[in-house]
Amino acid sequence: MLSAVVLSFFDNPGITSVMGFLLGACLVAVLSQIIGRTRTNTFKEDLERQIVGAKKEAENITKAARIDAAEEAIAKKEKFGEEANQIRGELRETELRLAKREDILERETELVHQQEKKIETLESEIQRRIRNLELQDQKLTGVIAQQKNQLLKITAMSLEDAKDLLLKRLEDECEHEMACIIKQKLDQAKETVDEKSREIITIAIQRFAADQTCSATVSTVEIPHDDMKGRIIGREGRNIRAFEKATGVDVIVDDTPGIIVVSGFHPVRREVARWSMERLIQDGRIHPSRIEEVVKQTTIDVNNKILQIGKDAAVETNIRGLNNKILSVLGALTYRTSYGQNVLRHSIEVAFLTQAMADELGLDGAMARRAGLLHDIGKALDHDQEGGHPKIGANFLKKFKENNIVLNAAAAHHGDVPAETPYTPLVTAADAISASRPGARRETLERYVKRLEQLEEIGNGFDGVVNTYAIQAGREIRVIVNADKLGDDAAMKTARDIAQKVELEMTYPGEIQITLLRELRCIEYAK
Repeated sequence: MLSAVVLSFFDNPGITSVMGFLLGACLVAVLSQIIGRTRTNTFKEDLERQIVGAKKEAENITKAARIDAAEEAIAKKEKFGEEANQIRGELRETELRLAKREDILERETELVHQQEKKIETLESEIQRRIRNLELQDQKLTGVIAQQKNQLLKITAMSLEDAKDLLLKRLEDECEHEMACIIKQKLDQAKETVDEKSREIITIAIQRFAADQTCSATVSTVEIPHDDMKGRIIGREGRNIRAFEKATGVDVIVDDTPGIIVVSGFHPVRREVARWSMERLIQDGRIHPSRIEEVVKQTTIDVNNKILQIGKDAAVETNIRGLNNKILSVLGALTYRTSYGQNVLRHSIEVAFLTQAMADELGLDGAMARRAGLLHDIGKALDHDQEGGHPKIGANFLKKFKENNIVLNAAAAHHGDVPAETPYTPLVTAADAISASRPGARRETLERYVKRLEQLEEIGNGFDGVVNTYAIQAGREIRVIVNADKLGDDAAMKTARDIAQKVELEMTYPGEIQITLLRELRCIEYAK
């Protein structure tokens, strides 16, 4: 019965649908709860993992921040240390500058004290002379009165005749005193002129100094290997003969490893030969026609380089308006030396020295600088022309209508012709200064020793001379004389005679100072 009822219940479609819906709803509810729990557990796990990751990330960030802070602190410490070192260096430099200034101020103060002492000495001397003059005036007045009375008594002369006689005698005495005073003033003027000239020359030397270079009559060319020597010589020597003919120099190929020598007295040709040989070695094609081609192109390049050197010298000395031909000849002086001194650098040095002295004397410094730069330009032409370089240089500059001041400086700076302008003696003095300062020029040891021996021999050849010593590389000789045989006047004459004999018998750059020492020793014994 019950089963029948149940079967009937399920057989009813409506009830079956309701039951299916209820069962489905229950199933969905159960599944929802299960899914919710699962999601909740998953969310918790994810949350825990995120929390753990966030803690680790926070720890990493904290560590990184600490490391960055430490690095930044170290960097700032290093930067602070560098700044502190820089500030210490600046403070040391400032301290050194202040010390130098203090030294300069002390020297200036000492000089001022010395000048004050000199002035005080001069004032004392003037006061002494004034007192002496007053005493002499009083004595003279008394003597005149005495003579007047005696003349009137003895000669029975009239008053007018006595006055004339006394006035004539007084006039003679005054003329003698005037001559003494004039001589004294002339001596003082000479001392002042000498002192001022030395000061001007010293200022000029201090305002300019330049490095000196020297070149020889040979140039060396490096080769990559010794087999290249055979290619340079060529078959039966045709390559080396063609090279020597094209360049006008001698090529020396010997057993010296790694180099060949280019020899010639013409410096520009030697430079062309050196460049040409280097280019031929780099090119590798060495035969007569190629040699002529390379030498021709190298000659053009060297001439362009010489012109540029001349322009650079004109720019360095701030001289404008020079013809390109003059600039080329001026640039050629860089390959010419005089006693080892580069002539172009010597000319630039003379230009600045002449300007310095001209400025001190109130002359045109630009014109003096121009005359100094061009004074030795003839040395670049004396290989091809006859005559001395002063005459050659003056004639060359005359073709380009140079100023008469420059022409006279070029022609007369060695005394070949008279000086016509005040600039010529300045150029001569600057030329001597540049040539005679230590290290500017070189001489062979044999010539140097011979010059010193000749100087000492000249000094020892005079009577009363005990010994002579050449010092300061032959720029000065010290002459020791016997004080018993020579007096002061004779000593002065002996020094002058030695100087004249040195001028007549020797050739030397600059000037030689003769210092004669006459020492009197007085020895007594207390017993």
